[in-house]
Amino acid sequence: MRQSLQPTQVAQVVELIQDGTSVQAVARRFAVSVSVVSRAWRRYQETGQYIRRRGGGRRRSTTQHHEGGMRVRRPQVGVVLTAKHCAGRLAFAREHQDWQIRHWRPVLFTDESRFTLSTRDRRDRVWRRRGERSAACNILQHDRFGSGPVMVWGGISLEGRTALHVLARGSLTAIRYRDEILRPLVRTYEGAVGPGFLLMQDNARPHVAGVCQQFLQDEGIDAMDWPARSPDLNPIEHIWDIISRSIHRHHVAPQTVQEHAQVL
Repeated sequence: MRQSLQPTQVAQVVELIQDGTSVQAVARRFAVSVSVVSRAWRRYQETGQYIRRRGGGRRRSTTQHHEGGMRVRRPQVGVVLTAKHCAGRLAFAREHQDWQIRHWRPVLFTDESRFTLSTRDRRDRVWRRRGERSAACNILQHDRFGSGPVMVWGGISLEGRTALHVLARGSLTAIRYRDEILRPLVRTYEGAVGPGFLLMQDNARPHVAGVCQQFLQDEGIDAMDWPARSPDLNPIEHIWDIISRSIHRHHVAPQTVQEHAQVL
């Protein structure tokens, strides 16, 4: 059994542990002892490095960051917000702060998401103290959609979920949104829920286009007034995260768009 790991292997060890794999399982995977994996993981937590730096004298057991109460953590990821966005989000929160389960039960939370074939780089880290996860300086800002070949739409509520609809190649236009999603999926779900049904959709251009708004009006489907740039307020984001993690944990990654759609 080997008693050391190469830097590239240590990077893989770190990512596996961060994704929830046990130290024992990681040790078996790399055919090393549990202590080797534990040391590599502890070194990364303490220094943020995959290798031990060579130097004279005894290595410090702490760093200035640690002595300041800071640890290496993944940055929270969020969209870029203006003062107007923040005001809209606050107004939405205040409007719904007293809602109870009975108010949320008929709401269908919907969204689109893209999934890539390649494993995305999730090794960005920030130094922060406990309780500072949501501080602005610790948030890695990004625009919502990255590049990816497979786009899906789905909806969830306290009553259940819709089918996961895989969108074929091409952009999502207002016409496609009406014909592929609103008419066959949302309208059907609204009929099952009955009176009080409320559609949650964000302010993407296809969603707020005239043809889609007219369709909702004609069908008598009410939609929530959703604040701009607020994907984190939508609980379906947790579902996308679960699906993404599941894809990245696949022993054999999907090689084609068709295989990826089947995995989803």
